Amino acid sequence: MIYLLLFAEFFKIGALAFGGGMVTVPFLIELSKTKNWFSLEQLADMIAISESTPGPIGINMATFAGFVTSGVFGSLVATFGLVLPAFLVLLLFSKYIIKYKDTSVFNNFLSGIRPAALALILYAGIVIAKLSIVDLKTGLFALLFFILIYFCKFSPIVFIVLGAICGVIFEI
Repeated sequence: MIYLLLFAEFFKIGALAFGGGMVTVPFLIELSKTKNWFSLEQLADMIAISESTPGPIGINMATFAGFVTSGVFGSLVATFGLVLPAFLVLLLFSKYIIKYKDTSVFNNFLSGIRPAALALILYAGIVIAKLSIVDLKTGLFALLFFILIYFCKFSPIVFIVLGAICGVIFEI
């Protein structure tokens, strides 16, 4: 039964999470609150691990959430549930997307989704900030990294590695 629930929940997320992997975070927050499959603290760890490992963050998070919930098979079910809607949409509608991509209706559809996706990403950022900034030290590191990311145009990998090193050295 848990596998069917995992598949259904992640299929729903995959079908509705327009805008990239970070848009899945509000859905995962809701899962944390309603299903109790993982805590918000585990979600923060999922995000950190998903951002630090190769591959799309949404898929990494589905895999990790499925694993935390129900082991290896749970991770496979959650990941399959997440990617299946996009695969089906592309398979069934790619011909029409290519044909109508320059129409005003299609462009208005995408223009409407962008602000909603941005709002979901901002919401996810606020929740992650609340989970990550737990004291003055973590707050100062978050501010320092924000300034570095904003002004120094290095690869995100540099900041992930630097954050991991700082976490170990300064026991964040």
